Amino acid sequence: MLKNMLKATLVATTMTFAAGTFLTPALAETVYNRGSAAEAETVDPHKTSTVYEADIIRDLFQGLVMHDQKTNLIPGAAESWTVSDDGTVYTFKLRKDGLWSDGSPVTADDFVYSFRRLEDPATAAEYASMLYPVKNAEEVNTKKGKPEDMGVKAIDANTLEVTLKAPTPYFLEMLTHQATYPVNKASIDKLGADWIKAGNLVSNGAYTLAEWIPNDHMKLVKNPKFWDAATVKMDVVNYIPTEDRSSAMKRFEAGELDSYGDLPTEQLADLKTKFGDQVRVGPYLGTYYYAIKTDKAPWDNVELRNAISMAIDRDFLAEKVWQNSMLPGYSMVPPGIAGYTPAMAKYADMSQIDREDAAKKILEKLGYTPEHPLKMEIRYNTSENHKNTAVAIQEQLKPLGVEITLLNTDTKTHYSFLEQKGNYDVARAAWIADYKDPETFLGITRKASGNNYSNYNSPAYEAAMDKAAAAGGKPEERMKDLTEAERILVDDVGNIPLLYYSFHDIVSSKLHGFDDNVMDIHPSRFVSKD
Repeated sequence: MLKNMLKATLVATTMTFAAGTFLTPALAETVYNRGSAAEAETVDPHKTSTVYEADIIRDLFQGLVMHDQKTNLIPGAAESWTVSDDGTVYTFKLRKDGLWSDGSPVTADDFVYSFRRLEDPATAAEYASMLYPVKNAEEVNTKKGKPEDMGVKAIDANTLEVTLKAPTPYFLEMLTHQATYPVNKASIDKLGADWIKAGNLVSNGAYTLAEWIPNDHMKLVKNPKFWDAATVKMDVVNYIPTEDRSSAMKRFEAGELDSYGDLPTEQLADLKTKFGDQVRVGPYLGTYYYAIKTDKAPWDNVELRNAISMAIDRDFLAEKVWQNSMLPGYSMVPPGIAGYTPAMAKYADMSQIDREDAAKKILEKLGYTPEHPLKMEIRYNTSENHKNTAVAIQEQLKPLGVEITLLNTDTKTHYSFLEQKGNYDVARAAWIADYKDPETFLGITRKASGNNYSNYNSPAYEAAMDKAAAAGGKPEERMKDLTEAERILVDDVGNIPLLYYSFHDIVSSKLHGFDDNVMDIHPSRFVSKD
């Protein structure tokens, strides 16, 4: 939480933060005050876990390929690439003018080091599975292989060869994810854990890290060594975490924030009236779900998990709690991915009354009634929207004999707890597409995934996902296999999908290049400001 609000003077020459005061740059410089709904835990690409961190890391670093402001795939640190006829060998040509912020060249060896570091078990990377398509990457990460056996090789300083274990149609899209970005070995060797501190961080993106005052602001400044620096319009980007959505709206109205990546949905109608086209709502590849501890009694009973999932009125959540800024969700993979048909829960077409009746019968059979209630705790991270969702579910399940208690923590604490496999019943979670493919939503619930908060473990699901991976060279067959895998996951209630996201941003009319897209990705290097 911020200790106090930003205070803006009429002449806008200074900004006062909780931790102190800093001057904005000279009038010739342009400043983008970018609101964030949560504090970043790290800017180490290999230890990242949230979209809040992804936005920042995308500004600081650059992978082999990147997304533009419309999420089209564009060259990044690599200026070109070729793919072998069998789809398993990718050869990347790195830019000869690609530099780290300290002036040293970005080389193929940097990517070899970084890919190995991501898979090194000692790194404890939550996204290590991101590179599992690479030959022997999974073996390295699971201590069954050596780093030098990974299918990543520097042919020369500017040529990187990556060998996959099977054709992977989404591999280039996957490389836009921050976990695959390079890090500077010399800096890490010299500074250890302090390499990510402001003033120390050596990065290869459009910006460098100048200041980081926890729970207050993170100041990024334009990187003059960036190969495309001439096109970067914003000289300074201040990431300002504000978990309280209502406070963020006040700060936006006061001109203290130029954009903010969320809205208090109960105010949506009023916000649209007040801010007009500056409020943006549209389709977004993301699923809002509840993780449920599948390896802990009584939640290890699939009938019980199914009863809880059936009884939740998703239409009410979407229409009343989220003011139609979300859609009812019955699958882990949201609609909108070309060539894929999500596997919906079998009760999706039942009326809500019929669902509740069926859920009540299951609960009674298991011995749970209003007189002998099932105790259930829902954990959620700070947000009026998450709180309202949990409260609504609490009220919906109470008549069926489910007694719910709520536990709120800040976002950083919440996800740290889930990542460490803490002891809980049910916890709010969400997954936003890392790339435009169903695997990004299904891979998180695999046994080895660091994002498998539910501790779901199904040999049938693992086999189905492996079968889909083996069909990588046959797109239609692969999509059918992935649907079959999702059917297993949904029937097992490995997670409880609740809603499909839409993005709901508020963006100043002074900003340009902040283009709506289904990934809700907005690299600051493409943004300009009047």
